[in-house]
Amino acid sequence: MKWKSLLCGLALALFIVPASNLPLYSQSSFYQGKTITVIVSSDAGGTVDMRVKALTPVFRKYIPGNPIIATEYMPGGGGRKAANHVYRSVRPDGLTIGSMSTTLVAAAVLGESGVLYTIDRFIYLGAPDGSTQHVFLTRKELGLSTLDKLRTTSGIRIGAQSIGHQIYIVGRLFAFLIGLKEPKFVVGYSGPEIDLALNRGEVDARAHLVGTVMQRTPELVEKGLADFHAVLETPKGNRHPRFAHLPELESFAKSDKERRLLSLQRTLRLTGSTLILPPGTAKEPAEILQEAIRKTFKDPAYLEAYRKATGEDATPVMPEDLQRIVKEVPRDPEIVGLFNRIAGPDSLPDR
Repeated sequence: MKWKSLLCGLALALFIVPASNLPLYSQSSFYQGKTITVIVSSDAGGTVDMRVKALTPVFRKYIPGNPIIATEYMPGGGGRKAANHVYRSVRPDGLTIGSMSTTLVAAAVLGESGVLYTIDRFIYLGAPDGSTQHVFLTRKELGLSTLDKLRTTSGIRIGAQSIGHQIYIVGRLFAFLIGLKEPKFVVGYSGPEIDLALNRGEVDARAHLVGTVMQRTPELVEKGLADFHAVLETPKGNRHPRFAHLPELESFAKSDKERRLLSLQRTLRLTGSTLILPPGTAKEPAEILQEAIRKTFKDPAYLEAYRKATGEDATPVMPEDLQRIVKEVPRDPEIVGLFNRIAGPDSLPDR
């Protein structure tokens, strides 16, 4: 009986050990020899693309099986084209990741046209840039060195990518709250093309990410080639030392309604350049990629690569935190209505 018990125990152990190793073996082999495609909702060379370039080498290292990671660019509609594609056309097999602009959540919450996705159905992998600062600048040749000069100059041309793009929306917020006189918004550029248009005098002003200014066009600051007027902090209090002298945009607000408008903007921006999987992605690859993102966001090599690529420190939002932020985005109809006026193509509302 004693030998029978030992044999039974040995047989049971042999059965249990391989079974307990199955998930580990499956994880290491799931992505072996495969290619993950990252669909970027902007042109090559834009800020979202720079964030992806910093991410992928380190991210790949933490995915069991070390798959190849390829990039596909799909600009258009302020990021809606890529978001719709990931939502409606991509197979949920864990082999396609969407790297969206910061308007992914905003476009859906605000009920913008052309949105064919539901934000609550995406699987969120996180975002590298929950905290940031935007700055409003004009080209030096205009001589708009003070806020009074800025406000009294009519028809300032403000460059942006497209109607609904985050840079467009923030540019409109600056124009609205600072009180610009009949500003004109010129769209159709990529991010780097706005800088060129500014240099050529095709546009007079733009909203810009502070980190991108310092990385891509530092001469604007170092050589005084632009006038900087105000900054928008996300979250409030997140100030870049090179622009600490500028007024924060909320200081121009005249009412609680306008302050709530900026609160909505800040919350939407906290979702960052969202990394998503299509609805229905199987649990196993989704969890593998979420864990790989968590490890990547904590890796010093990634943090350094991000700083070099973007000119600012990464401010990662983990998968579970991003899911919560999306769920808690304010949806006050009055403020959403005002925000839509700001984000849309029509003239800015009266104050």
